[in-house]
Amino acid sequence: LAAYLMDRRELLAVGGRKFGPIHIPEGRDLFPLLFAWGASLIVMVGQKDLGSSLLFFTLFVVLVWVATERPSYLFVGLALFAAGAYGAWTQFGHVQVRVDTWLDPWADPADTGFQLVQSSFSFAWGGITGTGIGLGDPTRVPAVQTDFILAAIGEELGLLGTTAVLMSYLLMVGSGLRIAMRADDPFHKLLATGLTTILGVQAFIIIGGVTRLVPLTGVTLPFVSYGGSSLVANYVLLALLLRISHETAVRQGEVEQ
Repeated sequence: LAAYLMDRRELLAVGGRKFGPIHIPEGRDLFPLLFAWGASLIVMVGQKDLGSSLLFFTLFVVLVWVATERPSYLFVGLALFAAGAYGAWTQFGHVQVRVDTWLDPWADPADTGFQLVQSSFSFAWGGITGTGIGLGDPTRVPAVQTDFILAAIGEELGLLGTTAVLMSYLLMVGSGLRIAMRADDPFHKLLATGLTTILGVQAFIIIGGVTRLVPLTGVTLPFVSYGGSSLVANYVLLALLLRISHETAVRQGEVEQ
């Protein structure tokens, strides 16, 4: 996606027709991008993996916006997101259940709302400083080692430990965006932006779901949730960011080759 946008960013920004403040690129420039993006979303929606669908949709909108520097793509993306969210809510029964559980988990605390209710208890028992490492009982929450790992941290390390986790993600996202801003190569700039977006949005989706800020979705918390493939993917992501940072520093003469 970063490579394609690097080659076509000017055509996507100023090419095609103009309807008010919105530029509509030529079909030959826009169609390959929409086809690849739409195909990936269709596969993930078909697998009912709506968390990953939201992640890739956000990645697509952010990269197109950064590449073209046109806010109109953000507004179009928000409109498409609203339409897609409404469509998913009306077409998928499990999405309706998750939205209802998000709004009121206490309506069915023994079944559909069990995870969120037990997660809320874990945060409450943790308090400010937590019960202590190994002194909590996070196994009350199903899938605590994956989706609800933050609830275990909140119980045993409290608000202070949870805040430390959030600050760690903020530092990683801030560093990734700084690498993107310093990069003098357009491809590296877009690639670093995309990698950082994946990391930050993924963390936001799962943390927001556990804390009832947004409906719960099935993605993992980077570097924290159990799962070898997730760890490998996120370490590769960090390695690519470090590589971009190093190559930028070499070209700018800050370090030796």
